[in-house]
Amino acid sequence: MSIRTITKSLTGAAALLMGLHPVIAAAALPGAQAPTRGEGTSWLQTIQNYGYDGFMLIGLFLLGGMMVGVASHAYGVYHDIHEGKKKWRDLGLTAVVGICLIGVGIFMVTKATGVL
Repeated sequence: MSIRTITKSLTGAAALLMGLHPVIAAAALPGAQAPTRGEGTSWLQTIQNYGYDGFMLIGLFLLGGMMVGVASHAYGVYHDIHEGKKKWRDLGLTAVVGICLIGVGIFMVTKATGVL
């Protein structure tokens, strides 16, 4: 048996496995999940329930952005303290105002989802 014959047979086997790979991989994928409120009695209710889930996801992203923004500002104030530009009370004020802003944001997103 020559090297060329072995190479051709291995290439054919590799091509066969690569061709079957998407079929094998697709077999393990889960199906689509129902919305958190259930599928509803009509397609319109199902779309509304998916919209509710989408709105909740957008609200979570906005709240996450708010938290990152507050933390970034607090880090900047902390850096300014060590440069002598600000005092520790400024960091405390930043923390209090940041916690209040995040609390108001959570309250607003919770109330807005009740409208849906």
